Amino acid sequence: MRSPDDDRQSVLSVAAFQALLDKGLPQMVELQAVVDDMRFGYCQMRLPANERFVRPGGTVSGPTMFALADASLWGAVLSAIGPVELAVTTNLNLNFLRKPELARDLVAETRLIKLGKRLAYGESFLYSDGLDEPVAHATGTYSIPPAETSAAK
Repeated sequence: MRSPDDDRQSVLSVAAFQALLDKGLPQMVELQAVVDDMRFGYCQMRLPANERFVRPGGTVSGPTMFALADASLWGAVLSAIGPVELAVTTNLNLNFLRKPELARDLVAETRLIKLGKRLAYGESFLYSDGLDEPVAHATGTYSIPPAETSAAK
């Protein structure tokens, strides 16, 4: 993917999403997840290289890559709809393409493909930082809760 298709500004700043991520998904704090960039429908995040992510066979564990892809997709969704904390994953598929470089950060570049009123669908490519070939590809769907109406208040 390497560059977002849409240069519109994110409706949520990098700092605001990082704070929301740190508060709402404390496991991402433990993983030391960093939000690098956000634009409308796009989020780039990274996990610094860490020996705690290594599984037998000398590769980054699947749950670690899954967590990064899911959090980055949440960021892409919120970059388009704002800080809707209850937007939740309804499906996420992850295909492992090659072994990540353990000494390099793991980077997720995620974009929305379709944004509707109740569902958002996107894809995430995971890379070893600085390398061109993705190590994994994820696709996922998020459910967007209905907007509050004035009658519900």
